[in-house]
Amino acid sequence: MISVIICTYNRDKYIYNVLRSIADNDMPHSEYEIVLVNNNSTDKTESECQRFQTDYPDIRFRYCVETSQGLSYARNCGIRQSTGDLLAYVDDDATVNKEYLSTYANFFASNPDAVAAGGPILPVYETEEPDWMTHYTRQLITGKLYLGDKQKEFPRGAFPGGGNACYRKSVFDTVGLFNVELGRKGNSLIGAEEKDLFDKMTTNGMHFYYLPTAILYHIIPPHKLTQEYFDRLTYGIGVSERYRTLQISRKKYLNRLYKEAIKWGGTLVLWCSYALRLQFTKGNKLVAFRRNVTRGLLTR
Repeated sequence: MISVIICTYNRDKYIYNVLRSIADNDMPHSEYEIVLVNNNSTDKTESECQRFQTDYPDIRFRYCVETSQGLSYARNCGIRQSTGDLLAYVDDDATVNKEYLSTYANFFASNPDAVAAGGPILPVYETEEPDWMTHYTRQLITGKLYLGDKQKEFPRGAFPGGGNACYRKSVFDTVGLFNVELGRKGNSLIGAEEKDLFDKMTTNGMHFYYLPTAILYHIIPPHKLTQEYFDRLTYGIGVSERYRTLQISRKKYLNRLYKEAIKWGGTLVLWCSYALRLQFTKGNKLVAFRRNVTRGLLTR
């Protein structure tokens, strides 16, 4: 049994479509459930969920409210409310392909050593992609993840995107739940809860895999392409990394600062490369990215 967990906060514009894309999968409705966790939404999320239940009455649908604000609280609520032995997290502002659920079900049935997996995350812009976008900022803004068309273990240091990941439920018995000090809270852009979890899994010798046919299409609205959002997101990355590493040890934090210095070197090399091609907007955006992350890392 797969439990599809969707954690949502004020995304009534998108929530019905993601639910419908799951319902339209090629897996029989009897073989999965949907657990939707409403994290204090003030919009029409509840009525959109009721509309879905009316349209798809044969799907097992559990509607939960998590009153503690924060994505990690909502994700942990989804774990507690789920009855499946596989837990698939799907973003609330996305849709999935028809083979999504069967891909995960077949993979875990055939690979008993695997405890987690994730697939491609492909951006779908509501407007055009801006000219400052590069491979690096695209991954940052849209969460894009694509490692080719072959199944494989994630390379060291890489892990599934939080909005398209499936776990054996037993993982959380071993490494614990999502860290509630990390992750989005309302409109805050603090993150790193997935990185924290996968770091613990790696430490425990667990294996997780990339599945090219479990595809999530991530919708990118215009506000995520603004300067204001870019600055808040990149600053939030630095703050998140500071929280995450200091919770482990002072040494871990100092090592992260050392890596940040190395990343500055790479950023300046990339800026020079773009400058030689007269693509200053691309290079300047990467410098702004690095500057905001560093500022967040050093914030007390």
